[in-house]
Amino acid sequence: MLNVPPQAFPAPGSQQRAAAGGRTKVPLKPGRSLMDWIRLTKSGKDLTGLKGRLIEVSEDELAKHSKKEDCWICIRGLVYNVTPYMEYHPGGEDELMKAAGTDGTDLFDQVHRWVNYESMLKECLVGRMAFKPIAAPKGMLSEREVLGASARDTTPSYDWFQTDDLITVVIYTKQKGMNAELVIVDCQHKRLRGEIILDDHSYLVEVDLDREVQDDFAVNIAEKVGKVEIILKKKDHFQWKVLGLPLESHNTLLRRMERGLFYRKCKLVSKTEVTHDTKLFCFMLPKSTHLQVPIGQHVYLKQIIAGTEVVKPYTPLLPFLPLDFKEPFCQDGAHIYLMIKIYSCGLFTQALDHLQIGDDISVSNPEGNFKKSQVEALEDLFLLAAGTGFTPMVKLLNFALAKVDCLRTVKLIFFNKKDDDILWRNQLEQLALKDERFEVQFILSEPAEDWMGKRGKISSALLSECMKRSKKDSKVLICICGPTPFTQQGLQCLEDLGYSQEEMHAFTA
Repeated sequence: MLNVPPQAFPAPGSQQRAAAGGRTKVPLKPGRSLMDWIRLTKSGKDLTGLKGRLIEVSEDELAKHSKKEDCWICIRGLVYNVTPYMEYHPGGEDELMKAAGTDGTDLFDQVHRWVNYESMLKECLVGRMAFKPIAAPKGMLSEREVLGASARDTTPSYDWFQTDDLITVVIYTKQKGMNAELVIVDCQHKRLRGEIILDDHSYLVEVDLDREVQDDFAVNIAEKVGKVEIILKKKDHFQWKVLGLPLESHNTLLRRMERGLFYRKCKLVSKTEVTHDTKLFCFMLPKSTHLQVPIGQHVYLKQIIAGTEVVKPYTPLLPFLPLDFKEPFCQDGAHIYLMIKIYSCGLFTQALDHLQIGDDISVSNPEGNFKKSQVEALEDLFLLAAGTGFTPMVKLLNFALAKVDCLRTVKLIFFNKKDDDILWRNQLEQLALKDERFEVQFILSEPAEDWMGKRGKISSALLSECMKRSKKDSKVLICICGPTPFTQQGLQCLEDLGYSQEEMHAFTA
């Protein structure tokens, strides 16, 4: 559950470090699967050692429980006895021990803050931390006060107006370059939630509306001045006295990592076979949702399995590879496509595969650290993908070939085990024939005897052979995505070959 990135490379604080810090799974003993853990938590066994009591835990007391046979960890003010969970943790005991006897919130958030630890560890809850009150030094301001004092003119605000038929909520972001990908709106059961993404912060308008509105609404964006209008249709013709009751997070500007994830129910509308073990799922967003997933960002799917919430990240992609790059392919904003490998022993993917057309699943807001500005003025783009790590490359390919005028070379180096594992092979080969800037190279680690292409796994020698700049000092970006060991090994190889951190990006999730 808890993990931290490797200590050697990338450097602390870099985007690559955040991306490469994913969990490396370790082999679990028989009888130590997620389902086995769920069964144990429901068995009635005392997992805290406190016989059902909840206690207040001091810092000194927490520090005493720092051994494998007696391990307590604090997450967001709640203390858990994770000793019985040790053998069930997919990242291994050593990863949990990095936070033993301490507050592990930051370590937890670095990798998978989306995990519903409260549900997973609810039977291990020891109690709440007893924090000592700390007086702020005289003259110090809180973050919100600092924000108001130093950036008062750029702090977002909102207002609302009405006619007989419409309610218009106006958000003044005071930021230029506002676009549809930065605006997320949900209106469910009278609850209006409008979130505006402002770099690593988000501004939220969240109210329990005074009266009911219709499901569909409009979002208008004035990009140059950063004004966002959410136009709701009244169900009646009454004049509202107030917009509604403000909810807890209403009218706040917070770091996105502190905001928390928001989910909405989406319907499965199609499920198409891509390879022998991979399928393309299409989910329909509710009419009451406005959401567009930016390039390189992922969403989380949440399912209830055996009474426990289980969550996994996936990167949405286009439904196909466009061959005409006059303009980037734009989806209708109503569907999310996910290419997912179905594992024979995978609890989550098996449950996904058993969904029927029309079934619901919870889909979160997008997250990710890739920015389109990384592609601007780019001359060479190299994409290193393994398996379904190919998915974030699809939108990036589409955008780069359509919008980056100075682009000379785009090369996808696609690693798989066997020939029949290759995703969208025909589409990729058609794209290479259609656009002379694009090249794809397939590399197999377990090829058949008649395979004529390259063989092997990611290595410095292989990458040196496959990646050539179009000119000596060309501006280059190398994106990498795949299983955590693949990504970490790839980043190390690129560093060994002399590429700078600014020239590398590892996709998160």
